[in-house]
Amino acid sequence: MHLRCRERSRNVGSYRDRKLDQTIVFATLAISAIYRTIEWNNWSVKSHAMLKKKIFNKANLLVGISIAILNISFWAYINRPEMEPPWPDNVQGFSYAPMRADDNPFEGELPTDLEIESDLKKLSSMAHAVRTYAMDPLHKNVPKLAKKYGLNVTLGAWIDSRRDNNELEIDELVQAAEANKNVVRLVVGNEAILRGNVTIEEMISYLDRVRSQTKKPVSTAEPWHVWLKHPELADHVDYLGVHMLPYWEGVHVDVAIDYIANRMDELKSRFPEKPIVIAEVGWPSEGRTREASVASLSNEATFLRRFLKRAKDEGYIYYIMEAFDQPWKKNTEGAVGAYWGVYDVYREPKFAFKEPIVSIPNWHILAATSVIIGIIVLSIVLIDSRTLKKRGKSFLAIIVYAATTVVVWNVYNYTLQYLTLGSILVGILMFTGMIGVVVIILSEAHEWAELLWMNEQKRLLKRIDMPDDQFPMVSIHVPAYNEPVEMMKGTLDALARLNYPNFEVIVMDNNTKDSAIWQPVRDYCKELGDRFRFYHEDTLGGFKAGALNYALRKTDPRVEVIGVIDSDYVVSPNWLRDLVPQFTDKKVAIMQSPQDYSDDGENAFKAMCYSEYRGFFFIGMITRNERNAIIQHGTMTLIRKTALSEVGGWAEWCITEDAELGLKIFEHGYEAHYVPKCYGKGVMPDTFTDYKKQRFRWAYGSIQILKKHASALLKSGNSLSLGQKYHFIAGWMPWIADAANMIFNCTAILWTIAMLLAPRKIDAPMVEFALLPLILFSFKLGKMIYIYRFRAYASGLSIFGAALAGLALSHTIACAVIQGVATSNKPFFRTPKKANVHAMLRAILESREEILFAASLLLCAHVLSNVQGMMTLDMHLWIIVLVIQSIPYLATILIAVISTMPKLPAKYVGITPSMHF
Repeated sequence: MHLRCRERSRNVGSYRDRKLDQTIVFATLAISAIYRTIEWNNWSVKSHAMLKKKIFNKANLLVGISIAILNISFWAYINRPEMEPPWPDNVQGFSYAPMRADDNPFEGELPTDLEIESDLKKLSSMAHAVRTYAMDPLHKNVPKLAKKYGLNVTLGAWIDSRRDNNELEIDELVQAAEANKNVVRLVVGNEAILRGNVTIEEMISYLDRVRSQTKKPVSTAEPWHVWLKHPELADHVDYLGVHMLPYWEGVHVDVAIDYIANRMDELKSRFPEKPIVIAEVGWPSEGRTREASVASLSNEATFLRRFLKRAKDEGYIYYIMEAFDQPWKKNTEGAVGAYWGVYDVYREPKFAFKEPIVSIPNWHILAATSVIIGIIVLSIVLIDSRTLKKRGKSFLAIIVYAATTVVVWNVYNYTLQYLTLGSILVGILMFTGMIGVVVIILSEAHEWAELLWMNEQKRLLKRIDMPDDQFPMVSIHVPAYNEPVEMMKGTLDALARLNYPNFEVIVMDNNTKDSAIWQPVRDYCKELGDRFRFYHEDTLGGFKAGALNYALRKTDPRVEVIGVIDSDYVVSPNWLRDLVPQFTDKKVAIMQSPQDYSDDGENAFKAMCYSEYRGFFFIGMITRNERNAIIQHGTMTLIRKTALSEVGGWAEWCITEDAELGLKIFEHGYEAHYVPKCYGKGVMPDTFTDYKKQRFRWAYGSIQILKKHASALLKSGNSLSLGQKYHFIAGWMPWIADAANMIFNCTAILWTIAMLLAPRKIDAPMVEFALLPLILFSFKLGKMIYIYRFRAYASGLSIFGAALAGLALSHTIACAVIQGVATSNKPFFRTPKKANVHAMLRAILESREEILFAASLLLCAHVLSNVQGMMTLDMHLWIIVLVIQSIPYLATILIAVISTMPKLPAKYVGITPSMHF
């Protein structure tokens, strides 16, 4: 049942006003929700004052007001009033179907005679006649009821493939025509030939029979081109019943009236002896865009007012399609079928008859709503923006106001539909997805602005020199499992060369079963001297965290700083000497330098991986460092031992124990610094499978952390700053978006199948929602190209390689996030070092899920374009969306193939500069 009240008072507002009310209700709720997000921390008065000082400074206000003025100007520009010919006092006729909001002839829910009489009374004040379509019990009384109000009737019989029913319709048609003098002409069938319900011969037989039984003019109603295609029909009718609906032919509204005039001239020329009645002429107020035809309320008003002026000048006989909106027609004609009425389903006019036409008459309310929401969102985005240049603030303001305008506009457009329970649920899902896309775009835009338009970096460290006898003791922990012996020796040799006076090295081999692997490393530690200690356990739990906690228990009591490196890292001699002095500041608990790799030039696959890794260390970590919100990423990290003990050591429940530790340390009020300089290099995964498993671990672990620390991230009462909370949530948002995107893809495939199985009931998604994934994809791609080019100094080839490598991980990340939400006990996966490259067949088979998704999306796009064609803009966009959504899966297949070619030179995908900042 439609969610509308059937009985309504006579002083109801206009169609657009009611829809605007719904949008305002939404906007009020949205503003309230956004305000609550500002209030959720229950800040003190002092905190509020500090926040206001950060947000409402002169520069922020100037930027916000300037962009708000531009936003309102945009709304005003697209809603400029357009003068059109006024609606005449009376029109010749309306197509009439009597169903109301809750009526559905397919379910036996029909209006009463009193309601039909009410409709006819209303129409009699502005029309000379009505046209009906069937002779069922609902319509057969229309002539008698219309007679009371002086309305003539063009009476129609419904003709379809039910031959018995056709006979009944024809008999009732003839009887009603003879019984009612106000029946001025008859129509046998409505587009029955176009639909293929009857043959030309059958239709001629029906026409001849009716003409023989009545003296009133008889015809059938078909689009103009059917008459030209079957001119023999004209010999069996008294007039041509012609449908002129330029919308269905993809004609732009500005040329639609001339288009009709040209078709009329063509018909007159071809059938000079036959009168022509335009049995249907109209334009829908809502629905899908078909080529140049845009279904909108302003276009409906423009078309009809222009047509009525031309019809008077040319002397056309016509019936406007149609009097009242008919929501039940969605079942047979798709969404657009409900919106051809001059009046809405509640019998209220949908547009102005005399006044200038405005796309959204009360646009200023929507503009104000978008600006108010934009101001609130911008206030949140510009918290602690003192170091951001005006260009950066302006960029954010433009993105914010554009996003809020899109949201308000989309919600308003969606509420213009006749909403059922099902469409409300779909709308809620779409709106949720839209908000998710907006949040991701805003977080990406914020990072973009901070990278490009920061006045200065507040947390740049100064070098601290100190005498050798004042350096604190450092314990370097090297967790190992089944590592190649020669690689381990290289790691230990580099540690032995450290230019630092006071350190120890603890190698903890965890669960390596083959003694031929771990014993040579133990022996080599002995050769390197007393600073090096080796431990081996066969049954130690906790994975890497367990090994690090074990090493912590074996650490010399004199140690003040713990260093951690992976077993494949060759460190710089100055690593400790450069960074450990920063711990003289008692607030500092972590010193982190970037991960770097020595094998990026080995082949094309590793060059692409290197470019992809680079984005995190060149972009994300630098931005995070300004908010004291870096991700502690295990290797190449230094940690204050007392802080590590205070937070309970490494978390053995989490497969990304390093990032979890960093967040715990922030929760205890400590600081961390990221030094953008390479002090060590390791090796990357050798196979694409290992590359995916590594990213799965990172993404799954991030969800573990979010679940465990949700209270600290979402509530007040802890030491986390707003910037830290923002970066820890927003930093993982793109991975959550990958999961949402996979759900979207599954839904898109199912939706497309439904469109193919039920083309008249299921339309392509609305343009506004289909655009969202395209906008997000384009924005992220544009940001990546710009940032990589001008901040990471990457070449075009290496940017392309990084994009492909990142896209290839999308499905893996999505699976990790979904499993992370549903489970908590996925085991730790160690990234193998110096592994054998997989054969191509194996690499492709291990990407079978991605292959299935890519094939499904592309097959849906192909079948849809061939079966339903690309007549509508919605269909165009939806097919493009399906193709675009397949790109990450195709990237996976491509990277999987490239990873099986170890001799493919790195230069083919571009050499990325080393991570020495």
